[in-house]
Amino acid sequence: MNTSTVPTTLTGTYAIDPSHSRIGFVARHAMVTKVRGSFNEFEGSGFFDAENPAASHLELTITAASIDTRNADRDGHLRSNDFFDMDTYPEISFVSTAVEQTRPDEYRVTGDLTIKGVTRPVTVDFEYTGSAVDPDGHQRIGLDGATTVNRKDWGVNWNAALDAGGVLVGEKVNLEFEVSAIRTDAR
Repeated sequence: MNTSTVPTTLTGTYAIDPSHSRIGFVARHAMVTKVRGSFNEFEGSGFFDAENPAASHLELTITAASIDTRNADRDGHLRSNDFFDMDTYPEISFVSTAVEQTRPDEYRVTGDLTIKGVTRPVTVDFEYTGSAVDPDGHQRIGLDGATTVNRKDWGVNWNAALDAGGVLVGEKVNLEFEVSAIRTDAR
């Protein structure tokens, strides 16, 4: 039995609208504060099955060099070999391997995240935030998701010791997804 409050009419193929979506991250800096950033260039698509979420799937590709923390020097360092080595690994990707409905408007998406040529499984919890037909007549759905990863699992290891103890960059990184997706198949 489908316990979702998501209308079954929303079943279909969707593409992420990058101009109305955000892929962000938060990492601890100097053990005292958080640095927030985002990736400004990405594309993704997938199939959402409102009646049978397990039949859903998605793929996401991020242009790694589009990283933006609102600090040019820091962004340059993140693009370097110390962190993402973006000249060698220009893309970050995610491909789902399973989708599970956990509550009426919540889904757990498991998949393979590839960063710097290293692929590891991650699970992202998403909340369905609504649907609407926009002024151009496009059916949209909204999803918000988040997960926490250890950057060292993907070989993003650089750090610097602090005089008072601790390190400059925290190992745990919170990934944030605010998605507006447009239906691309015929209704």
